[in-house]
Amino acid sequence: MASKKLISILVLVVTLLLQGDNNYVVEAQLTTNFYSTSCPNLLSTVQTAVKSAVNSEARMGASILRLFFHDCFVNGCDGSILLDDTSSFTGEQNAAPNRNSARGFNVIDNIKSAVEKACPGVVSCADILAIAARDSVVALGGPNWNVKVGRRDARTASQAAANSNIPAPTSSLSQLISSFSAVGLSTRDMVALSGAHTIGQSRCTNFRARIYNETNINAAFATTRQRTCPRASGSGDGNLAPLDVTTAASFDNNYFKNLMTQRGLLHSDQVLFNGGSTDSIVRGYSNNPSSFNSDFTAAMIKMGDISPLTGSSGEIRKVCGRTN
Repeated sequence: MASKKLISILVLVVTLLLQGDNNYVVEAQLTTNFYSTSCPNLLSTVQTAVKSAVNSEARMGASILRLFFHDCFVNGCDGSILLDDTSSFTGEQNAAPNRNSARGFNVIDNIKSAVEKACPGVVSCADILAIAARDSVVALGGPNWNVKVGRRDARTASQAAANSNIPAPTSSLSQLISSFSAVGLSTRDMVALSGAHTIGQSRCTNFRARIYNETNINAAFATTRQRTCPRASGSGDGNLAPLDVTTAASFDNNYFKNLMTQRGLLHSDQVLFNGGSTDSIVRGYSNNPSSFNSDFTAAMIKMGDISPLTGSSGEIRKVCGRTN
C-alpha cells in the first residue's frame, strides 16, 4: 500500500514538472535532431553557405571558428558576440580580443537570411554559428561531428566579460588552464582546442613581443616573421602572419609539430610545449593526428554545451546583429 502511494506521488511530481513553468527540466538538453522536423533543410543550407564563403577565402573558415570560441567563452554559447552595440549595452565586438580582428559576421548574416527564408523564426543565431563552425573545419579538411542544437539567442552582450574571459595571446600556461577550467574545459580540452590555430592568421600586434623578445623561438622563424612585423609598436600592427607556418589553410596536426620545433606564433601557443605539463599532450597530437581529431571534436561538443539558453530563455533573433 505504501509503495503504491509513493509511486502515485512520484508520478504527480513528474507530471507537474513536465506541465508547469519548469520547462528546463525537459528542454535544457541540447540535441542533434532539434530542428529535424521544424527546419529539415537547416544543415544543408548552412553547409552550402559556409563552403561558398571558404572557397572564396580560405581564411574565413578560421574566422567563423574563432567567432564560435569567442561567443562561448562569454556567458555561454548564446550568439551574444553577433550583437551590435545599442543604447542599452556595449557589445562584445569592440572588446580587446575582438576589435579589428573578429570577422565573418557577414557570412553568419547571410546564412541567417537563407535559413529565415526556409523556416522563419525557428533557428537561433547561436545554433547557426555552432553549425557554421563545424562546417568551416570540415571545409578545410578537418574532422566532422554531430553538432548539438536547441540554443536560443541572448538579448544582451557584455564587453567587460569579453575583455576578462577570452584568453589573451600573451597568456601563460597556468592562465590558459585556468581560463578553460572556468568554463568547464579540461587541460586536455584546452590543448586540443588550441589546435584550431592550425588554420587562420594573426595580427602583428599579437605576436610582436614574441618574435623580438622571447628566446624559446626558432631563429629563422623569428627572422621571417620580423620582415612583415616591425619592432616599433603602431607600425604594421595589422600585418598578418599564418598561425600555422606549414599549412595555414588546412586543418591538420602541423600546429603541434610546429610547437615542437619552437615555431609557435603566439606566446600562448608556444607555452603549450615549453617544458611544462602539456608537453606530452602536444607530443601525442604531433605523432597521432587521429588522436587530435578525436579530442578536438569531443572538446568542441563540450564547449558548445557551455551555458546555453534554452526553453523560454532568450529569443530567436530575426536578424543576428540585433535583438527582436
